[in-house]
Amino acid sequence: MDEDEIVVEEDDALKNFLPNGFGKQEKEANVALQFERSKRPRHEKSVLEGVGSLGQDASDERPRSVDDGGKDVANRDNDHDEDDDDDDDNDEDEEDEYPVSHELVLKTHERPITSMTLDPSGSRLITGSTDCTVKFHDFASMTPTTLRAFKSVDPTATKTSANSETHPVHHVEFNPVSPSSILVISAIPQAKLLSRDGEPLAESVKGDMYLRDMHNTKGHISEVTTGTWHPTNRDICVTAGTDSTLRTWDCSIRMVQKDVIVHKSRAAGSAGRTRMTAVAWGASPAGNSSSLVAAALDGSLVMWSGDGPYTRPSAEIRDAHQRDTWTGGLDISPNGRTIVTRGGDDTIKLWDTRKFKSPISTVSHPSTTSQYPTTGIKFSPTSASIITGSATGSLYILNPATLKSELTTPVTPNFPIISLLWHPKLNQILTSSANAETHVLYNPSLSQRGAIDIMSRAPKRRHIDDDPSLTTDTSLALAGTDAQIIAPNGNLSSAVPLHHKQPTTGLTASGRSRDPRRPHIPLTTPFAKTQPDERHVRDNIPLSSMRDEDPREALLKYAEKAEKEPMFTNAWKKTQPKTIYAEISDEEGEEREKKRVKQG
Repeated sequence: MDEDEIVVEEDDALKNFLPNGFGKQEKEANVALQFERSKRPRHEKSVLEGVGSLGQDASDERPRSVDDGGKDVANRDNDHDEDDDDDDDNDEDEEDEYPVSHELVLKTHERPITSMTLDPSGSRLITGSTDCTVKFHDFASMTPTTLRAFKSVDPTATKTSANSETHPVHHVEFNPVSPSSILVISAIPQAKLLSRDGEPLAESVKGDMYLRDMHNTKGHISEVTTGTWHPTNRDICVTAGTDSTLRTWDCSIRMVQKDVIVHKSRAAGSAGRTRMTAVAWGASPAGNSSSLVAAALDGSLVMWSGDGPYTRPSAEIRDAHQRDTWTGGLDISPNGRTIVTRGGDDTIKLWDTRKFKSPISTVSHPSTTSQYPTTGIKFSPTSASIITGSATGSLYILNPATLKSELTTPVTPNFPIISLLWHPKLNQILTSSANAETHVLYNPSLSQRGAIDIMSRAPKRRHIDDDPSLTTDTSLALAGTDAQIIAPNGNLSSAVPLHHKQPTTGLTASGRSRDPRRPHIPLTTPFAKTQPDERHVRDNIPLSSMRDEDPREALLKYAEKAEKEPMFTNAWKKTQPKTIYAEISDEEGEEREKKRVKQG
């Protein structure tokens, strides 16, 4: 090495600070690390004979006990450790059969999420909540650090006034055949159709509430509880209402009522009416028509032929569930042969459409429909499992034949799970809970796209607008709050304008603005903050004192002056002849009075 050669020592800090090259730098994501962070903790398998309960968490630490001599005897049962390890391995293998090993949490609502839907391609998620909004999420635009909705819509808002009514959202559902339209059910008598981007397309008609015969009404007369789409016809949907009717709608151009299905309750004291609580429209088995199934508040479960006619149900079970309990969970298997219901009487029942008389299996399961009426239960895409939630926030995967729990895993402890969805293409399970969270459960080796695409992207650098503590609402800032904003020089500055902090800045000695373009603002007075005082009004506004006078007295005080000095007849005052009245005798006066009496 030459003596003149300069040797530069490597500086790791400087090397990390300087860029590796020029131009646009590509972001690289540590996919394995991101998947590891989204991995859920392992839980012990909970299999109970017909009774669902929250599984206990598995713990790696064994209980320790100390004998009289002070020695640790925690490992004295080493023979049982090998058996426990084998059981844990079996549980892990069984849990890997279902896409529940990892999870992605979306929290975009403020209140419990009552319904959610995912389009057939699995790219757009829509959720409805009791905060009266519908949120739109796009998986293609989200990253691990930007899990948020790109649009929020209030389906019942008709005007921007603060007095406009808003109602909770009961049900949202993509059209399974044409995902360009979404059926939205709110707590009003009218259902709505929204586009894929949240734009209103159509709205159903409200019926005449004064008509007794529901067949003659053109729409629901009371609140709509739920609805669903036809499994194969893109232009037909059905809604269920509290007016004891199901109504099918033709959505080809706009929502036009097609058929009215009136359910006549046979419960004592119901006057033939009840509330329809759930509805499902199942696909047709091989060679058969589709099935339309609905549950009612009187405990009945009714089935019609999906293609009509609807004059009489094809099968009906009066006491499917206990009367006056809300059956919110209802689903038909993809093959159309079995039906599962979750009632408000703390039971889950499995029915066979070919022998629609008594349930095949019945298990006890605590219900939450008294608080969350849309609590659901769903079949898996292959009909191999049934998923439902619990009041303690656990996800239950049940055997479709015996309804026994094959896997129980806590999702939102102490918060009930309301809505569930198992997407066939993504092979991911979505749950919505009472704590306003949406959990996407997946398995990197079993699932496709969806949450996996999100966790495979590089985290987006957090922009200053992404931190709510460093952003300011314009309306709040103009109101003079203490919110902080970031100046271009990087310093924090208050959002309150300078002339609010120092009222005398830019004013003359008389209090007027030095800027000729700014109008003069009158000083505040003890009478009103934004109005001039009484003296200013009396001195500068003509006839302002007339506000406190009696108008009759104000006119009569000019009566004497008008008589002496008339304004309009003053020119004929001197030339006007004197009025002379005729003199009438007493006899003429009496005769005139007699004539008046006769005329009267």
